[in-house]
Amino acid sequence: QLRLAESGGGSVQPGGSLTLSCSASGYTLKNYAVAWFRQAPGKEREGVACINHSGGMTNYADSVKGRFTMSRDYAQKTAYLQMNNLKPEDTAVYFCAADRSSCYVPNFGTWGQGTQVTVSS
Repeated sequence: QLRLAESGGGSVQPGGSLTLSCSASGYTLKNYAVAWFRQAPGKEREGVACINHSGGMTNYADSVKGRFTMSRDYAQKTAYLQMNNLKPEDTAVYFCAADRSSCYVPNFGTWGQGTQVTVSS
C-alpha cells in the first residue's frame, strides 16, 4: 500500500522560499500521477500542481505559475514543490496526493497528512 508523508513546511516572510517534500513508502511513485493541494482556513481545498506518471508534464494553478515548481525523483520515491516569492495568500496546509490514473482524476486515491505553510511578516 502506498503511503505519503509531507515535510518541509514552516513559517517564512513574504518573498521567501520553501521546498516541500512528499516521500512515498510501500511503493515507488513511478506509476502514479502526483499532485500538491492546499487548504487555507475557511476555504475549499485547491489544486496547486500536478505532475504526470512520466514527469514529462506538469500543470500549475494560475495563482502559483512562475513561482512554484514541482518535480519528482523516482530513485528516492519523492516529489517536491519548490515555492518561491511566497505571498501571505499562500498560507495553507499543503497536501500531496497520488493516483494511478492521471492528474485529471476527480479524487486522488492516496493522501498525505499535510504540512503547514505560513507566510507572514
